[in-house]
Amino acid sequence: MHATIKGVSSFSAEQEAQALRKAMKGFGTDEDAIIEILTKLNVSQRQQVLITYKSSIGRDLIDDLKSELSGNFERVIVGMMTPTTMYDVHELRRAMKGAGTDEGCLIEILASRTNEEIRRINENYKCQYGCTLEEDIVSDTSSMFRRVLVSLATGNRDEGTYVDAALAQQDAQCLYEAGEKKWGTDEVQFMAILCTRNRPHLLRVFDAYRGIANKDITDSIKSEMSGDLEDALLAVVKCMRNKPAYFAERLYKSMKGLGTDDNTLIRVMVSRSEIDMLDIRREFLTMYGKSLHSFIKGDCSGDYRKVLLRLCGGED
Repeated sequence: MHATIKGVSSFSAEQEAQALRKAMKGFGTDEDAIIEILTKLNVSQRQQVLITYKSSIGRDLIDDLKSELSGNFERVIVGMMTPTTMYDVHELRRAMKGAGTDEGCLIEILASRTNEEIRRINENYKCQYGCTLEEDIVSDTSSMFRRVLVSLATGNRDEGTYVDAALAQQDAQCLYEAGEKKWGTDEVQFMAILCTRNRPHLLRVFDAYRGIANKDITDSIKSEMSGDLEDALLAVVKCMRNKPAYFAERLYKSMKGLGTDDNTLIRVMVSRSEIDMLDIRREFLTMYGKSLHSFIKGDCSGDYRKVLLRLCGGED
């Protein structure tokens, strides 16, 4: 377990529900108390509090939080109150049905989630919106980028560990011939191999590719493709190689330079805090020479900063 949010071994949902009500009742809101309560619990414990809040107080906790809080801080808290799969579902829907398409969000979720996670996302998406995730992807994206997302959304990657050395060599040769070696690029080949093979096999393919092409597969993708398709295939390669490093880069890019990409920052902090945030922090420090904690501290302020730092855990 490499999570920063682990939950508590025993707690009273009744007590926490009453404490949350107290933090919001009357004049002014006790944001610190809300942060304290919600970051000490994990997402399934928060669900128990949600139900207890409704049965004991007769009010909807999320509605109350939304009416008391605002801005990015509210988005983090509501995100933390949302069951893991539903959070991904809401983000995917926002990425397609909001103003413009947030391709980065679609790529990040679909390239990084496991088959089981994708299966649950598909199930919940259909229940929630009455149409399938695939239908929305098809109506909202186009060309080869669409095909890669549709492929990833099937959650059908081989998750075994068997590596066929001869096939790995053949795949590497195939990628070379589909890209570097010919004029124009056979993008379907890239998709077929990168989106379906298992991880150990792909790592072997990437090694073999370097031997054949004399360059890294990521460099070939960058020179052969562009735009969303390039981003999507790069994300797939990065997630296969080192998922925490992929998220560390997403976080870094969301904060560096002018302005903050709050959507990405919030989504990664909320969705990885119970999975691999410690690994992400370690990779962040290695890659950028500064801690994730210090980056958030320098980039955000107020209650938004406080809650993100709690999701981040300690300073490295």
